[in-house]
Amino acid sequence: MSGETSNHQDTPSDQAFDQAFDQAFGESDDTMLDTQLDDAREVLEETRRRLAEVPAEVVITNHVMGLYELAAIHLGANPPDLGQAALAIDAVGCLVEGLGERIGPEFETLSVALSNIRLAFVQIKNAI
Repeated sequence: MSGETSNHQDTPSDQAFDQAFDQAFGESDDTMLDTQLDDAREVLEETRRRLAEVPAEVVITNHVMGLYELAAIHLGANPPDLGQAALAIDAVGCLVEGLGERIGPEFETLSVALSNIRLAFVQIKNAI
């Protein structure tokens, strides 16, 4: 059959399928994709503008707390993932201890949180 040509004629349903396929996956999708990319760029630019208005201390504090939570999640896993917890705790330490009071008014709170998560790590490590 490899050398044979098909005498198949497109039926209206074949043509409808082809049209629907082209709309879903064909060249007409380029316009839709461009529109979606433009929308995404606008959202990204708006996000950047809004983020630029936020003091760096606030963003850094939020990241520190996210890393703290990540460490707590790994410590609370069954079994605890000490390697991942240690990495997250070390990252918190790098930011809190490395930046010190430059973090802003939350420095003391973050220092206490770092001490607490380190203590929890040691207690959990000793318990297993």
